[in-house]
Amino acid sequence: MDENFKKLIPFAKKYKYNVVGNISFNILYALFGTLGMVFIMPVLSVLFDERKTEKVELPKYDGIINALSNWQEYIAYYVNQYSTEYGIQYGLMLTVGLVLVTFLLKNLSNYLALQHLTKVKTGVLRDLREKMFSKIVSLPVSYYSEKRKGDVMARMLGDVNEVQNSFFMVLELIVKEPLTILFSLIAMISISWKLTVFVFVFIPISGFVISKIGKSLKSKSSRAQQENGYLISIVEESLGGLKVVKSYNAENYFAKTFNDSINRLYQLTIAIGKKNNLASPMSEFMGILVIGILLVYGGNLVLVEGSLKGSNFITYIGLAYNILTPAKAISKASYAVKNGLAAAERVFEVLEVENTITNKPNAIVKDTFTEKISIEDINFGYAEENVLKNFSLEIPKGKTVALVGQSGSGKSTIANLLTRFYDVQEGTVKIDGIDIKDMTLESLRDLMGLVTQDSILFNDTIKNNIRLGKEDATDEEIIAALKVANAYEFVKDLPNGIETNIGDAGGKLSGGQKQRLSIARAVLKNPPIMILDEATSALDTESEKFVQVALENMMQNRTSIVIAHRLSTIQKADKIVVMQKGEIVEQGTHDELLALNGTYSKLVMMQSFE
Repeated sequence: MDENFKKLIPFAKKYKYNVVGNISFNILYALFGTLGMVFIMPVLSVLFDERKTEKVELPKYDGIINALSNWQEYIAYYVNQYSTEYGIQYGLMLTVGLVLVTFLLKNLSNYLALQHLTKVKTGVLRDLREKMFSKIVSLPVSYYSEKRKGDVMARMLGDVNEVQNSFFMVLELIVKEPLTILFSLIAMISISWKLTVFVFVFIPISGFVISKIGKSLKSKSSRAQQENGYLISIVEESLGGLKVVKSYNAENYFAKTFNDSINRLYQLTIAIGKKNNLASPMSEFMGILVIGILLVYGGNLVLVEGSLKGSNFITYIGLAYNILTPAKAISKASYAVKNGLAAAERVFEVLEVENTITNKPNAIVKDTFTEKISIEDINFGYAEENVLKNFSLEIPKGKTVALVGQSGSGKSTIANLLTRFYDVQEGTVKIDGIDIKDMTLESLRDLMGLVTQDSILFNDTIKNNIRLGKEDATDEEIIAALKVANAYEFVKDLPNGIETNIGDAGGKLSGGQKQRLSIARAVLKNPPIMILDEATSALDTESEKFVQVALENMMQNRTSIVIAHRLSTIQKADKIVVMQKGEIVEQGTHDELLALNGTYSKLVMMQSFE
């Protein structure tokens, strides 16, 4: 059994009632389908009036096994009795009625089986998506610096759908169609075992041919699904960077990248389709070939030897054809299951990624901050080269510490480590003497408010964007936070105020307006530690002045780590730490550092804070 199939079983267990229901009704479907064909035999017997010269007697009952083996005699007796007593046309009506009832029951069973299957498929789809979304938002930021977001989206949407659409055909594959074939074969053997030998020869040959065709299908499906992920990535990146694409006249470059991808997908899909499309006609032709042989051999038994009645032979051919449909369905389903296995493999790849940043067993829930943040002997790098080297820093409660330095000096890395977006490789980060790895992630992040250089907003209302950190906030609290961030002046003039939708990534607002909303979001959360990562870099000079006052008000009696871009942001900081290539080269107040006439002084002179 395939490993990915085993991994899906726990998801299906929740719906075991529906799985049992589906299997039960599929058994009934196969049984009534065969009975429907069997009951055509007495119809033909009445039509051809084959029993008129025979005296038909009721077989003696000698146990259930014996009765089942004499089913033809029982049917013949009752049809003959009814035709003799009420007239041949009533006998015909009775037999046709039997056929109609059994086919009605067959189709009713099929409907109920499909209803149960739908509940299993949609339920597992929902549970898989739920688990997958929970997984992808819990994975560390580092995971997405290596993976394409589009590929993760393709697995979440396309591949999970493929699992739903094709994988659960396995229930049809192991119950419905095989039982239809089995019941038909039993009926066929009871009519003529000689003819049935041909059918037994056909089934393994057909199975061998179909398995040969489908051998490479799984690998091709896997490659097609990977290409689909790449395709979604191109679309997502093109739309995300549309202004850059247009301003650099790069539409043709992205169109070529997209077209190359869809052409590769086209070739793969054609190759997969060729094999999928071959399954059904191949199995049908082989079936018709066997029926052709049956017609020649069976016709000889009827016309020459006289050992088989015409009505029995026609029913037999009907039963033989009854095997063709499920044989075709099995070949198609086996291909679909291969597609499903390839998709399931990609889904479980994400579900089984080890999350390196998790809560320890018995992690501490820390909801207060009383003393200081200590960063002790940190060595950290995103790749092989360290971004921070033997870095140590102490941030006392209530103080504002600014980090300045050229781009790539490791300033933003400090913010990433404090919030545990990344874990330190060497050294420790402590809050009140407790290693942040010993705290729960939730309580650690509850202590912190983060305002990043890129104001990340969502396609929702201003109100819902701001109350992310405090879902039960009242409108009054939201407006108060907006006022502190100097954002209410433009929000109050919007058509729907705080209920205004700001578009995808806040696209309806200016850069300065978006940044002020990000600051309001942090203000509303009201954490004891505030991390401002280039928080005012997107603001114009006038807005910056207003926001700077707001930030200073907000930072009073609060511990703040300010990653600075502009001089005005950090002049009043209690300590300014000057960084260069991951190391501290200077630290002190604004005036102390100017007096040193060193790196900081040069940065001030150049006004080149990054």
